[in-house]
Amino acid sequence: MEYPIVFNNKGKVYRLEARQDLPVSLSEAWDFFSNPGNLMKITPKDLGFKTLSDSGDSIYPCQIIQYKITPLPFFKTNWVTEITHVEPQSFFADKQLYGPYELWHHKHFFKETDGGGVQIVDIVDYVPPLGMLGRIMNPVIIKPRILKIFEYRRKKVEELFLKK
Repeated sequence: MEYPIVFNNKGKVYRLEARQDLPVSLSEAWDFFSNPGNLMKITPKDLGFKTLSDSGDSIYPCQIIQYKITPLPFFKTNWVTEITHVEPQSFFADKQLYGPYELWHHKHFFKETDGGGVQIVDIVDYVPPLGMLGRIMNPVIIKPRILKIFEYRRKKVEELFLKK
């Protein structure tokens, strides 16, 4: 089943919700998504995404991960995130400590489905940078860019898991 990517605007904070069903086990999905090294595999190349810190094979609470990213063609920056919560094979959350957004909080949920697969739910709450200018830029530049990233991720995850 394919789910739409949903955007909500709650004042200054914007929310993206994305769902994806995969015909894999919960442990296989968890092992892939909880490995920081796999993020590069599901991120569009034009973001210039590169992990700067040795992040190991699995996330853990309070883990700090540093990236280099090009969110817009004319803007390169470092992005530093912290893994704030981990409930193995169920949920993890990360937040931006430094980077291109005023606020970025990303929750990842994993749930077994009746058909023997797994449903992955991403919920991202973010505040664009630059105050009012960022809110003006959001519907024209920022939101379409985030949608493009999550659509790419959905397709890439399908390729990776369905080709097996």
